[in-house]
Amino acid sequence: MHKVLITHQLPGDKMHELSSSSEVTVWMGPGLLGAEALREELKDCVGVDHIDVAAASERSIAGGNTPGVLVETTADATFALLLAASRRIAEADLYVRGGHWSDENAWSPDFFVGKDVAGATLGIIGLGEVGRAVSRRAKGFGMRVLGWNRREKSVAGIESVSLEQLLNESDFVCITIALAKETRHLIDVDKLALMKHDAVLINTSRGGIVDEEALVDALVKGRLGSAALDVFAREPLAADHPLVRLPNVVLSPHIGSATHETRCKMADMAAANALAALSEQPMPSCVNPEVYER
Repeated sequence: MHKVLITHQLPGDKMHELSSSSEVTVWMGPGLLGAEALREELKDCVGVDHIDVAAASERSIAGGNTPGVLVETTADATFALLLAASRRIAEADLYVRGGHWSDENAWSPDFFVGKDVAGATLGIIGLGEVGRAVSRRAKGFGMRVLGWNRREKSVAGIESVSLEQLLNESDFVCITIALAKETRHLIDVDKLALMKHDAVLINTSRGGIVDEEALVDALVKGRLGSAALDVFAREPLAADHPLVRLPNVVLSPHIGSATHETRCKMADMAAANALAALSEQPMPSCVNPEVYER
């Protein structure tokens, strides 16, 4: 009988089907499954984490994924971060919780003034499914939407421009591009210098796309208005990371797809892949389907 390791308790209905054809082990804690425990639990199991797709394909190993299911949820999170940063929601929340609302400076003309979203210009770096979903939300706010993609792509309602023009003209810049060799530190010192001094940078893609040291420097020196980040170069973000100390940054712990409905769909898709693979059938959602043609 096949052995399957599930590294966390997951929602969804299809996970239960695995137990009918496989010996299933579910990590119940306490806490998350650590590296050493993972190595031990994976002995004789079917299981993968971060897949080297090229190496897997060379060995005719199919890898499953969960494409498309998190698009709308991640776009929601992206726009939520945009709004939170524009209206300084995180700062205001801490201000109220800290008992400062009665301070002398409360209700002054510049008391927690933010940045208008309606009618502003949004630049989207990466015009894949998430980027296009963010654009649809922006249209509801009457925003002008600029877009840049590594490979030229025409999308209705989005002005296709150079990356330099996008950074120069945008009030808000959303990063929704995939992390690759060509996009690592795409947003560096020089790119940040092109942005408006009161612009907002939002990243819900991958942390490595932004040079965090350069970002911190720009925020501290007032060369950038604020940032809202769900992803980081190293995760979890260290408690003493400079970003944590900046009031003009909204931080969330990589929760772009974290809704109950989406996680259930992801779990069901993962289980469907596993069930197909264990039955020696093509995975319905396969990251390297060419292996089935060999």
